Amino acid sequence: MARKAVDCRRTPSAMNCTLRISGEEEEVVRAAAEHMVSVHGHEDSAQLRQEIRRDLVDESTADGMHFVQLIEFRTKRRSELDELMDEWERTTGGKRTAVRAVITHDHEDPDIFYEFVEFPSYEEAMRNSRLPETDAVARKMAALCESPPVFHNLDVDRVQAL
Repeated sequence: MARKAVDCRRTPSAMNCTLRISGEEEEVVRAAAEHMVSVHGHEDSAQLRQEIRRDLVDESTADGMHFVQLIEFRTKRRSELDELMDEWERTTGGKRTAVRAVITHDHEDPDIFYEFVEFPSYEEAMRNSRLPETDAVARKMAALCESPPVFHNLDVDRVQAL
């Protein structure tokens, strides 16, 4: 049986909850209902469990690897860049739609960086881009770079664990 997942980040709330639950379908529905009651103040009901079931996704598609933004940039200010990424993570907690970010640098030219940011979809990436906190950090990031960052919007065609 395929494992299922549900993620509070897909349903923004005033408390900015970031919990993700995965497992067998009935386990996830039960645990999510308990979470919704104890943390979000919902009443446990058949309707709540039906809504949770509706929001379930296959765990294999819940990893966020459906759309990737590749950001290419050049900077000699790596430590400031790390501080900026930490700031963005703090200020967007519970609001961001990015699932994972990987920052790399070119082995032959260590001032060239590539950031891979994974999203559930292009639409979620655009929603993330419209966050005021993302805009503020993007402007600060551009100021740290020697030339404007280059953005590539990439639809994921295949993911394979090797």
